Amino acid sequence: MIIGSHILLHSRKPEEDRAFFRDVLGFPAIDVGHGWLIFGISPAEAAIHAMDEGSAHSHSGRALGAALYLMCDDLVAHIASLRIKNVQCTEVHTERWGIRTTIPLPSGGEIGLYQPTHATALSLKSK
Repeated sequence: MIIGSHILLHSRKPEEDRAFFRDVLGFPAIDVGHGWLIFGISPAEAAIHAMDEGSAHSHSGRALGAALYLMCDDLVAHIASLRIKNVQCTEVHTERWGIRTTIPLPSGGEIGLYQPTHATALSLKSK
């Protein structure tokens, strides 16, 4: 039985990005040794999108490309709470599936943040 998902984010500055996830985004974490943090994150969904050439990040040579989007129920309020922590999100864009922005990470990477306008699968349980 599948009990959860483990998301891998690759970073050029992992210590700084780990601190950002812990201190700014407020995700709880366990230290599994030598400062290696594993974060507990909110419930998740998975969607399969068409892959463009060069968009995959290879783990086994066949790994799918991935992007992390955190979901929120009030994008404007969440952006304001991040601004108080000196995090400057990108411009808000309206899509057919919701409103979105991007959160810059200390490493120079970025993650998405959006408020969905579509039905979500968050309350569904796997069999």
